[in-house]
Amino acid sequence: MVRIALIGDRDDSKAAHRAIPLALNGAFAALGTEGSWDWIATETIPADVSALLRPYAGVWCVPGSPYANTDGVLAAIQFARVNGRTFLGTCGGFQHTLLEYAANVWKVESPAHAETDPLANDPVISPLTCSLVEVSDALQLVPGTRLHQIYGRAQITEKYHCSYGLSPRYAARLERGAMHVAARDAAGDIRGVELEGHPFYIATLFQPERGALEGRVPELPKAFAAAAVRTAAGL
Repeated sequence: MVRIALIGDRDDSKAAHRAIPLALNGAFAALGTEGSWDWIATETIPADVSALLRPYAGVWCVPGSPYANTDGVLAAIQFARVNGRTFLGTCGGFQHTLLEYAANVWKVESPAHAETDPLANDPVISPLTCSLVEVSDALQLVPGTRLHQIYGRAQITEKYHCSYGLSPRYAARLERGAMHVAARDAAGDIRGVELEGHPFYIATLFQPERGALEGRVPELPKAFAAAAVRTAAGL
């Protein structure tokens, strides 16, 4: 049995939270394997996440920020990154993936999220120029990336529900190092990243899980589930 940890504060009024179980059900059915998942409320995440997350092959940081326990979310993301767990972050998960990386790899002192720290002088995560709440938009996938391979085409259209993204002041850092850009919108703004050298570590500002609400198996959650199957075999 493949086990997935869903990191986030569940709220079924959120479309993404209703979609995620459908997406995983469809993914595991399409793969012909059994999988299960646990919603892990962020307020229950301890300072040392190792014992909590060790049994899980996959970690999905789900939409829904601000989270009740930001430090717990960042610790869970770091665990997945450092310990080779299959990882997916969507929407708020994308934002916090970059916050964790900024703190622990880029060594940015006190990286801030403008949603929870609106007075920050230089937030890593800043307000979007144009809000993407309940918006569908076209995206260009970077050739050669895992995300491009998963979708099998260069242009896709996905849905959003967010108002914050990576600050342009930090975008250049993704031109070097292991964390790199995997998707951009028509304006060139970063909408997806992935980590080179990791078995599967992808974060997107868009919410690919929403495809399940349309009765289909979304490509990225299916690829995440398939990677978790491979990770589980090695645990």
